[in-house]
Amino acid sequence: TCPQCHRSASLDQRGLRGFQRNRLLEAIVQRYQQGRAAAAAAKCQLCDRSPPEPAAVLCEQCEVLYCAACQLRCHPARGPFAKHRLVPPPGHPAAPGGGEAGGKTAGGGRKVPTCAEHDLENYSMYCVSCRSPVCYQCLEEGRHAKHDVRALGTMWKQHKAQLSQALNGVSDKAKEAKEFLVQLKNLLQQIQENGLDYEACLVAQCDALVDALTRQKAKLLTKVTKEREHKLKVVWDQINHCTLKLRQSTGLMEYCLEVIKENDPSGFLQISDALIKRVQVSQEQWVKGALEPKVSAEFDLTLDSEPLLQAIHQLDFIQMKFPVTVPPVPLLQLEKCCTRNNSVTLAWRMPPLSHNPVEGYILELDDGDGGQFREVYVGKETLCTIDGLHFNSTYNARVKAFNSSGVGPYSKTVVLQTSDVAWFSFDPSSAHRDIVLSNDNQTATCSSYDDRVVLGTAAFSKGVHYWELHVDRYDNHPDPAFGIARINVVKDMMLGKDDKAWAMYVDNNRSWFMHCNSHTNRTEGGVCKGATVGVLLDLNKYNLTFYINGQQQGPPAFENIEGVFMPALSLNRNVQVSPCSSVCLI
Repeated sequence: TCPQCHRSASLDQRGLRGFQRNRLLEAIVQRYQQGRAAAAAAKCQLCDRSPPEPAAVLCEQCEVLYCAACQLRCHPARGPFAKHRLVPPPGHPAAPGGGEAGGKTAGGGRKVPTCAEHDLENYSMYCVSCRSPVCYQCLEEGRHAKHDVRALGTMWKQHKAQLSQALNGVSDKAKEAKEFLVQLKNLLQQIQENGLDYEACLVAQCDALVDALTRQKAKLLTKVTKEREHKLKVVWDQINHCTLKLRQSTGLMEYCLEVIKENDPSGFLQISDALIKRVQVSQEQWVKGALEPKVSAEFDLTLDSEPLLQAIHQLDFIQMKFPVTVPPVPLLQLEKCCTRNNSVTLAWRMPPLSHNPVEGYILELDDGDGGQFREVYVGKETLCTIDGLHFNSTYNARVKAFNSSGVGPYSKTVVLQTSDVAWFSFDPSSAHRDIVLSNDNQTATCSSYDDRVVLGTAAFSKGVHYWELHVDRYDNHPDPAFGIARINVVKDMMLGKDDKAWAMYVDNNRSWFMHCNSHTNRTEGGVCKGATVGVLLDLNKYNLTFYINGQQQGPPAFENIEGVFMPALSLNRNVQVSPCSSVCLI
């Protein structure tokens, strides 16, 4: 089992040599070793000078290092020395192993990595299915013929961008952790100061009642000390825990930065997936609440000096209860607020060291046209995505918190602009489990002979929208269905058989419209491999129209369509479909 990707593999006749070498890690190690070697360059072993001159060559037979002058004098290229082999000294860039491990030597002493199965071929493509660089001979032999194969340079840049984006998240968390450490250290000082204040207050009260409180004073002081020590211990534990996590994240960031410096695309792609996952796991370790102090600097203790002297033996601390008031203003996290198509995502948090409890939040959004605000979310989460908004619209959002005492004030208003052009891919989270998506969720097929439904990632509620789907594969005359659906459409049967979808299903000769399992408007004209199916959703006139290869299939298929709809498709294993265009007309 690989310790990095945790996948199991079997040894072939080549044994361990049959495994792919981590050339990127080798290059980083060699670069480090060369740096150390350059710092302590090899010296000539025959020089009379002090200090000796740097070595220029190493005789493999004599195993002696020579500078240029000593080589000419002591090791001439004639006689018995004529057959000796002179090589650069260890640590020299041109020395054996001084370049990158494995491959043919390119200009400048750098070795170009070659295919592990075809030693004479350079890596030129990347197999997405196998997650491995391949050469042209690998493609010609057919092993990767039906796999998703892409240009090596393109995938190199794409994975570098993904790793850089993931690193940004870890870098942000590291920055927050550093700020949190400063906050914890300030908290230490506050706890010390507040503890001393409480002790002084306690001593003053006990002195006023000295005759009756002598036996109780020691007990009370002990409780204050224990409370302070408990708080200090909790804070120190948090500091140590946070420091360890920060050190781990920093080490991972430094390693990733070294990896990004490497210019070997194939080597980079060998470890990029696992490294990206490590970075994402590192980012996920900073769970919600990890950067919040577990204790307050305040001591929830107070001394009641009012009781009669005869009740002094019952004197003890009582827990101080803060008066419960409405929550403070939530802080919008603008760096996490974003839009995609006609969806907006908002994030917020409460101010640090807020003592007032929060039972939930109310998120409000206007209508995208400067109208009244309306509630779109009520709950305890601090991250919310709202789908099905209007395209090319400007929305204003605000949030407030509430508890048993009432509703707190609104946050500042954030302005978000939805996309002016619709774009969508297929949604893996809502698709039936038999749906098979590839090409970054741009291509859909099915593993079952039964019809299964998949939805698009965009949602439409107003305007005129048109999109086209390309039939990439069409075998044995199946009946794929194209149309629109609501989010709760039934996904284990043909699109249009329930009341949540409106569709056109089509074979190789004709098409039909279908809704609630009712078939209407049979029209001549079917699909084949390479055909294009267009869907025109007009939510201004509330109707739906279909096209095959640019030809309209009858009159508008359905009337009086209102609500929020997503592009939808049902197909079986004999069909493969990809979106080829999408546009928001109005």
